[in-house]
Amino acid sequence: MELETLVLIFLIVSVSTYLLMQSQLLNIIFGFALLSNGINLMILLTSGNPDGKTVPIILDAGQDSFVDPLPQALILTAIVIGFGLTAFMIVLAFRLFGQFGTTETNSYTKMDPDD
Repeated sequence: MELETLVLIFLIVSVSTYLLMQSQLLNIIFGFALLSNGINLMILLTSGNPDGKTVPIILDAGQDSFVDPLPQALILTAIVIGFGLTAFMIVLAFRLFGQFGTTETNSYTKMDPDD
């Protein structure tokens, strides 16, 4: 199961890296969203298998059989921050399209915003 998850993480990060290097704003936004999800999967994979472990609030279990809650908290925080940044990038792309009339990032340096 871990090998399949590792291959999935590799594919997601590879596709997101390709999309981030494109010149269209929509591709960059999709690449960022995919990269965010790939990193979240990587954190989940490195947190370990929770089978046979208990939650940290149960006191009668041994010290080494607790599930670490930190990866889940990091992933939840990363999801919220990633959603906020994705929403900001969509609004920024909408504003740039309204001002320049294109989503091609290479053409922004060639245009005069006062026109």
